Amino acid sequence: MTPLPPENVQDYPRPPALEPVPQRLRVTLGGAVVADSTRAYRVLETHHAPTYYIPPEDITAELIRAPGSSMCEWKGRASYWDVRAGGVTARRAAWSYATPIPTFRPMAGYVAFYAAQMEAAFVGDERVIPQPGGFYGGWVTANLTGRIKGAPGTEWW
Repeated sequence: MTPLPPENVQDYPRPPALEPVPQRLRVTLGGAVVADSTRAYRVLETHHAPTYYIPPEDITAELIRAPGSSMCEWKGRASYWDVRAGGVTARRAAWSYATPIPTFRPMAGYVAFYAAQMEAAFVGDERVIPQPGGFYGGWVTANLTGRIKGAPGTEWW
């Protein structure tokens, strides 16, 4: 197992940056593979755990459009998805940007999963921990240092 290089979330840029992910990403739910990809992107933003976006071709779960949307000042309008795999349905457990702003256009249609609602999510061989709080969807790995927002009192930094 190759450890991830150290990163301080306070050094991530604002506005956020998009970069390809060199590691394999895997997500499971109900004992089934939801996604398995070596072609993902991640978004890096100050004080956030990275958010990983997986191409739809690498997703084996059923995605069902969930009601509502939200607006990100950096990426555009997000759509939400229920995720069904292994006989389990996780409500509003993923999101995507069909037409993100130009900086994030390479990840158009790619899907991000809330690790807290999945059985497990992995970056390489490392099982991730969900970003604190219920709003943000970053994946926390052992290589991250610095204060990650999302816990009570940090939402509006």
